[in-house]
Amino acid sequence: MKIQERTGAGAGRSAAPVQSPGGDRLPTAPRERKPALAALAVLLILVGALGATMLVLQAGDRVEVIKVTKDVQAGQSVTRNDVTSVMVAADPGTDYIKWSQLSALESLKAKSTIYQGTVVVGQMFAGKSTLAAGKATVGVALKEGQYPSDIKTGDIVAVYRVGNNTSSGSSSSASSSGSGKNGGSSAGGNLIVDNARVSYKRDDSDATVSTGTLSLTLLVNQSDAAAVAQAASSGDAAVVVVPGN
Repeated sequence: MKIQERTGAGAGRSAAPVQSPGGDRLPTAPRERKPALAALAVLLILVGALGATMLVLQAGDRVEVIKVTKDVQAGQSVTRNDVTSVMVAADPGTDYIKWSQLSALESLKAKSTIYQGTVVVGQMFAGKSTLAAGKATVGVALKEGQYPSDIKTGDIVAVYRVGNNTSSGSSSSASSSGSGKNGGSSAGGNLIVDNARVSYKRDDSDATVSTGTLSLTLLVNQSDAAAVAQAASSGDAAVVVVPGN
């Protein structure tokens, strides 16, 4: 009887399914390693770091050079009042004029017009003035009233004879300069030159002691130089800025 009861009790129980401890997972394929891509990434990082380093080193290699603060006309020398110093990246292929060479530069002449704001290089200057054929430079000293207050280097001006010697001077200058390219004083009256360029201006701000005069260097036709110099030496020259400069 006891054996049957135990058997009957056991027959009423159902066996529980055995659970898999890890669940139902599919097998995964091993990851494919790509050493070439990894090497390329490392190479790119190294190249970028090297390029950044070169830029930093190049930016740090700077030199102090000369920049003009005023227009410098052909045949004119620069002065300390015409320039300033700036720092630029050193370039072996560019013939910069260093700030320490300013004294030597002041003895040279500009080959052509150098405009304000230009960093100058050696090729812009020569040991002597290179005037065009048929041209000459004449210096004139003018009193107040004999020139416009706003005249500046590079202006185109007309030169007149004024004062007591006007009539005689105008006739003599007409004969001496009437053959000039610009027509000279033959254009009429007291006119000596109708188209001269101011290649240099020196006023009291450039001088230690005020003289009360304005000194100009004018670029004129060679045929007009004598008449302009004669009027300037007697203090009878006056200049007028030509409209449309």
